[in-house]
Amino acid sequence: MALRRVLGLGGALGRRSCCSKRPLPPDFVEALRAVVGGPNVSTAMAVREQHGHDESMHTCAPPDAVVWPQAVGQVQELAALCYRCRVPMVPFGTGTGLEGGVNAVQGGVCFDLSRMDAIAELSLEDFSVTVEPGVTRKALNSHLRGTGLWFPVDPGADASLCGMAATGASGTNAVRYGTMRPNVLNLRVVLPDGRLLHTAGPGRQARKRAAGYDLTSLFVGSEGTLGFLTQATLRLHPLPEATAAATAAFPSVRAAVDCTVQVLQAAVPVARIEFLDEVMVGACGRFSGLELPVAATLLLELHGSRHGLAEQQQQAEEIVRLNGGSGLAWAEEPEERGRLWAMRHSAWYAALALRPGCQGYSTDVCVPISRLPDVVVETKRDLQDSGLTGPMVGHVGDGNFHCLLIFDPQEPAEAQRVHAFAQRLGRRALAAGGTCTGEHGVGLGKRALLLEELGQEGLDTLCSIKAALDPHNLMNPGKVV
Repeated sequence: MALRRVLGLGGALGRRSCCSKRPLPPDFVEALRAVVGGPNVSTAMAVREQHGHDESMHTCAPPDAVVWPQAVGQVQELAALCYRCRVPMVPFGTGTGLEGGVNAVQGGVCFDLSRMDAIAELSLEDFSVTVEPGVTRKALNSHLRGTGLWFPVDPGADASLCGMAATGASGTNAVRYGTMRPNVLNLRVVLPDGRLLHTAGPGRQARKRAAGYDLTSLFVGSEGTLGFLTQATLRLHPLPEATAAATAAFPSVRAAVDCTVQVLQAAVPVARIEFLDEVMVGACGRFSGLELPVAATLLLELHGSRHGLAEQQQQAEEIVRLNGGSGLAWAEEPEERGRLWAMRHSAWYAALALRPGCQGYSTDVCVPISRLPDVVVETKRDLQDSGLTGPMVGHVGDGNFHCLLIFDPQEPAEAQRVHAFAQRLGRRALAAGGTCTGEHGVGLGKRALLLEELGQEGLDTLCSIKAALDPHNLMNPGKVV
């Protein structure tokens, strides 16, 4: 709790406290068992603690009970039961979030949806698929093997697809294929009182629509605060005919980020363009066993036809050279490309390995591309002046980057420096016309910055939507608003 106080993670902005707890009503656990069966309910402390945290540094907050529904009807019955008894509800997918989104800060019941893992419908002609919340990104792409289609949104972790929708996830491919938001066509949602909502209408999967308010986009990024996402209809994409990836080292952080901006301005259709500062490159190289120059680095990937790819490679090479980049060598074989992206996706664990036994906190700002070079350089200078361990990595094709701040939770002074740095960075992004979170969500830690980003009217509107759908504040309370 001391760490939470230092980092300012209690109730924010005078909104309802996120930490008050009430015991479960008498015989409530038996009522849960009556819905899903005894083996699908647990009150064991080890199980509760496993479900009381994600990959973030937020203190574990276990629920009072964990349930494993296996059908949407069971989710509805469980939700209606919790609603009648005024018991908080927390959705759980794979627990790979980075903002404390699954922490049960008011106790209650955790709904682990991992056993609802059906791929309900696949339409190759319509480029769409409908999945339940237990289906992960890798499982879906494995199922699609041989169809010529794939789902490209890739946050790195093998997250559940409904969880990715709930947090508005994106990742390395977003510069070409978009974030989760444009790739979700419809959602089946169990509302807090147990009613069932299809956000685009039952069975509908049109690629565009102008019928009424966009309820699908409302629930994408809602972080489990408005209802349970029990099914998602997703947009699929054709696999590219040819793919090539490369790394390029640069003399400075600014040169690497300037190169990114120029690649985008030249309309080179990159599928991925990732930035790693020299600290991150060194950490990733040691962790993954790859030898790379310890310098500010870009990882690029191009998708297209074989003829078009050669032209794109030539354009990219020229822009890299103009910015002082070196060491550009293209990897076209899947195994070689796989090693490069495995290194990039290990960045979080590589950063933690810099200081064994310490914790990590990832910032997540996103700024307009035109402001990206200045904001990244200012942030790098701030990191150095703060004396923090914070390798930088980012999906810079979207203007989104992270500082992976590694600190000792037993040292309050260091934790305070982390908190102060994260607040400065968030406000620096807001001043540049950006956002405090590009893909991780608000969760527990960014509630104060949300007011600064949206303004009071914006925040009040969010609170009104929350109150309309969840008047008793039972869905994942203490998060977002």
